[in-house]
Amino acid sequence: EIIAHVNKEGGAFKTWYAGITSDIEKRLYGDHKVPRKNHWLISRKAASAEHARNIEEALLKVGFDGGGGGGDYTSDCVYCYKKTSITDP
Repeated sequence: EIIAHVNKEGGAFKTWYAGITSDIEKRLYGDHKVPRKNHWLISRKAASAEHARNIEEALLKVGFDGGGGGGDYTSDCVYCYKKTSITDP
């Protein structure tokens, strides 16, 4: 679903940031400053934190931006957003 969403937007993988979290609201809209409206993003709950970490690792391997190794044992949500001049990064 994540790759299909990114491909629909048409941007290169390197222009997207991928990560994991247990608090999607705080991480996307607080930490990363992703706009709540009119912005390309996707998030999906994984079966477990380990599964989320594996998905994140796979996304980073194919070229998404991100800093693998984040999150903790409760981080079972995978998220991606299109990087722009107003997001962090």
